[in-house]
Amino acid sequence: MAANAAGGPQLADGTHNLPQAVVAPLTRAAIFLVVTAKPGAGCRSVIRSFCADLSAIFRAVEFRDLEAALSCIMGIGSEAWDQLFGQPRPAELHPFRELRGGSRHAVSTPGDLLFHIRSKRMDMCFELATQIMARIGEAVSVVVDGTENPRGDEVAEAVFIGDADSAFAGGSYVIVQKYLHDLNAWNALSTEEQEKVIGRYKLSDIELDDSVKPTNAHNALTVIEENGKQLQILRDNMPFGQPGSDEFGTYFIGYCRTPRVTEQMLENMFIGRPPGNYDRILDFSRAVTGGLFFVPAATFLDNVTDDESVASNADAPQPPAEPAPPAGRENDGSLGIGSLKGEIERE
Repeated sequence: MAANAAGGPQLADGTHNLPQAVVAPLTRAAIFLVVTAKPGAGCRSVIRSFCADLSAIFRAVEFRDLEAALSCIMGIGSEAWDQLFGQPRPAELHPFRELRGGSRHAVSTPGDLLFHIRSKRMDMCFELATQIMARIGEAVSVVVDGTENPRGDEVAEAVFIGDADSAFAGGSYVIVQKYLHDLNAWNALSTEEQEKVIGRYKLSDIELDDSVKPTNAHNALTVIEENGKQLQILRDNMPFGQPGSDEFGTYFIGYCRTPRVTEQMLENMFIGRPPGNYDRILDFSRAVTGGLFFVPAATFLDNVTDDESVASNADAPQPPAEPAPPAGRENDGSLGIGSLKGEIERE
């Protein structure tokens, strides 16, 4: 877990919810798991009990190498929240918004729990992932798993919930997608054409001037402003590749204090701004998964018990929350070109 040491947003009673390690520094290795919960009270009890034990499991693995910068973030999907915890629920938690724009499709796929594990050592990531699955494996099914080798105050303001939803202050929302890239088609473009798609010069990583940057460049459509201020998200993109199967792509992971910012970015990309002026990067990349999760404060997880009585009508169908209307890191090299605007810089 490695909760953020700086302390979370202050509540009305003067106390703090301690956030999870969303703003932990980038590391050389990472793993993420998306799992679905199996039905039944017994499975829910296993997961609830695990929530309170996660910090102890984390510390047991972390202690093996305190210099390895191990961290773990646990996120919870909309339907899973209703089944596990009931009311109250985070104000903006809802299923991932599926988007269609012509042949472009931002799919919504199953996912109840997300685990994002980072460390300087891949073996530490694997060890923690193994310990997590040893505890909850009987209660869940793995939907997606992935690994990566990625290359202050402003961050906290962008990613952590404050007084607007005080019951869940210190929490965050995360949207995850898996994109597959057509590298043959991408590499067939000239460098100049690639730069126009991304909106940056390939070698210098300098942003193209607005006078020459196309309006459908990736970094033009993913800049979101409200009342003259740019709204930001925190990206931890994960490139991956399986040369033997000719599969290459990127896991997009975006944290924010509200899902509306990331959802607006995706709407701009897939539908277009204006409609039809879509992100040309989608001519070379297609989304094959999509999920939205809430990342509660570490304090919340530590206080979870296996008493299901707090989750009312856990077996009854729960109407999903309506998605709120959208708000008004570098590319990681998987397409071999510059950084993506709209992200918080990390040290």
